[in-house]
Amino acid sequence: MPVLEFGTGLLYGEPTSGNLPVNPTPTRLLLQEVTIEYKGDLKKLWTQSQLPIATARGKIDVTGKAKIVNYDPDPINQLFWAQSIAAGLEIPVDREIRNANATSTVTNAATFAQDNGVSYVNGSAAGAMFIRVTSAPAVGQYAVNTTTGVYTFAAGDNNNSVAISYTYTNSTRGKTITLINQVMGFAPTCRMDFWGTFRNKLLGLRLNAATIGQWTYPSKLEDFWVSDITFDANTDASDTLGKIFADTF
Repeated sequence: MPVLEFGTGLLYGEPTSGNLPVNPTPTRLLLQEVTIEYKGDLKKLWTQSQLPIATARGKIDVTGKAKIVNYDPDPINQLFWAQSIAAGLEIPVDREIRNANATSTVTNAATFAQDNGVSYVNGSAAGAMFIRVTSAPAVGQYAVNTTTGVYTFAAGDNNNSVAISYTYTNSTRGKTITLINQVMGFAPTCRMDFWGTFRNKLLGLRLNAATIGQWTYPSKLEDFWVSDITFDANTDASDTLGKIFADTF
């Protein structure tokens, strides 16, 4: 039986050198598909005739691309950012309905983090956005205290319902990666392992030193988010690209 493969296989990444995150850790990525490509530059030699008399291979470019579906912050930070990560996150509240009283306090005022705008809910102006001002709002305007989460409206808007959007912090849920501007070249270098198994036949590709260059966040109507990641490989400190593991017939 020849070595055949089927399905997505497995893809693991582990930061091993370069700019490392705190506690470098192997990560299993949830796959839809992955491709690793070895592409050599071919140079041909012609003389007077139409067909080349020799072909030589020059540089070899080794690249990978994958579609993955996990959005845990740890893998993203481990393999791509290698920056500061801490407990807690901000949570969005989209269109919390309130009456436009002289002052209106949002539900999560105690941990208010950021204002994301106000719009009318009812009346002829339904859906229209308010304009934020620093103080003394007129009709169609609002002011907000970003420390207390208190919104202020004009007396002329008191009979209107409004939709307030904002974020608040939760220190016990999730994690936050702080993305600081780094000097050019800052990135972790990762070992990438790709494994396939079908009918008890194993095929494995290992790249000792790969750098991830792309990690997307693609939303889509009525569908799951599927990220595209790409990575390029080079030789490691021992001048070794990696390994290919394969069962035989």
